[in-house]
Amino acid sequence: MSIHVATIAWERADAVFTDNRYSRAHSWHFDGGAVVPASSSPHVVRAPLSNPANVDPEEAFVASLSSCHMLWFLDIARSAGYLVERYVDQAKGHMERAADGKSWIALVELAPAVAFSGAKIPDDAVLRHLHHQAHEECFLARSVKSEIRIDGSWSHAAS
Repeated sequence: MSIHVATIAWERADAVFTDNRYSRAHSWHFDGGAVVPASSSPHVVRAPLSNPANVDPEEAFVASLSSCHMLWFLDIARSAGYLVERYVDQAKGHMERAADGKSWIALVELAPAVAFSGAKIPDDAVLRHLHHQAHEECFLARSVKSEIRIDGSWSHAAS
């Protein structure tokens, strides 16, 4: 179907490396030209060896799940005749230890707040159904073993 490419680049610079005191800062390069400064999470590797200002893989994982869900939600809502004005999600990923002692993101909580306008406004049951459909279609949600919970809210925006 399609191939998606990201180039991840890191350089040792002047660090010894073998002493484990090297910077984890690196960059993500995407085919459209975007370059994102990245690093290990400061929860995993303490600063200054990580850069808390950069995006870390755990944040990117949560953001990509949220973004995929949102894009499907918008398309499904549009197809159903709803006019979406805003969609804001404060997504959270919960890191836990597995039975083997290794860490993983066991739970991703999506909390989208969606503002609708126009004559057709969904009720809570319809909103849940729209989110369920978006979750079922999201390529990324279908690709991971983490639990993904969606607790969305909606409002009627002034037209």
